[in-house]
Amino acid sequence: MSMRTLIAPGLLAGLLVGLWFLPAWAPYFYVFVATEVLVLGLFAAGFNLVFGYTGMLSLGHAAFFGIGCYASAMLLLHLQTPLILALLAATAAGGVLALAIGVFCVRLTEVYFTMLTLAFGMMVFSIAQQWRSVTNGSDGITGFRLGEFGVGLDLTLADPAVYYHVTLVVVVLAAALLYLITVSPFGLILRAMAENLERVAFTGIPVRRYRLYSFGISGAFSGLAGGLFAPFTRVASPDMVHWSQSAEPVLMSILGGSSTFLGPFVGSGIFILLETWLTSYTDRWMFFLGVVLAAMVIYLRRGLFGTAVDRLARRR
Repeated sequence: MSMRTLIAPGLLAGLLVGLWFLPAWAPYFYVFVATEVLVLGLFAAGFNLVFGYTGMLSLGHAAFFGIGCYASAMLLLHLQTPLILALLAATAAGGVLALAIGVFCVRLTEVYFTMLTLAFGMMVFSIAQQWRSVTNGSDGITGFRLGEFGVGLDLTLADPAVYYHVTLVVVVLAAALLYLITVSPFGLILRAMAENLERVAFTGIPVRRYRLYSFGISGAFSGLAGGLFAPFTRVASPDMVHWSQSAEPVLMSILGGSSTFLGPFVGSGIFILLETWLTSYTDRWMFFLGVVLAAMVIYLRRGLFGTAVDRLARRR
């Protein structure tokens, strides 16, 4: 095995080690920022299974992220369940909702698919906003506490450093599973569908069914991200289901590079760090964030990470 083959795994392992020891040397502010980057990176990576790998632009993924938030918050508030059960429930809720919505959406392609996902996302937001007896309306669900993690682990989840480590482990395991899906025969078919849907259909592959599977799996990972996000922010509110929340994974995937697996995670880091840095200097941070993002999209069309990978590949 050549040194070049070992460089990428070595860098990734070094990054994970650095992330694990982050709370040992960084202030808690950066621990909070890193936790948000990890959670939203998982959300973006789950979305990218539909966008980057299957070639479908969804503007309704906040519905799956949001239902994961609500599922986790409700279980922690009303049943005081271990966190791992809340996360499993959030994953299942996101997947089931995605399959229910996907049955209708995958019948359409291109802009019609995008608009239908947006419409369903707005419907889910309306339910979260108006069903006060369940969701508490615009006030959201608050007041839940973090008890035990489950599976016999004695963890103080209220400690930001401990919750960060839990988030890191869950995100790494989820990302590893998602990566295995993308490199499996199923993932290769999704890539082929993104390249040319009609040719794949001519081979006899049921493309609508594969699009639905992709949509459902993507929704499950988005729900898991939401299940991690609600305990982190200690609230589940309609803002997490709003259609504008669906734009974030789109931007993160494009910024990092939707053609690469790690691109959405890199894009999440860029997006959150830029937002954090700009808000510390100006109240008009959205304008300047838009300028920076527009410039990156124009001049780095394959995203920051995707462009870097392409240039390294050319040097080889």
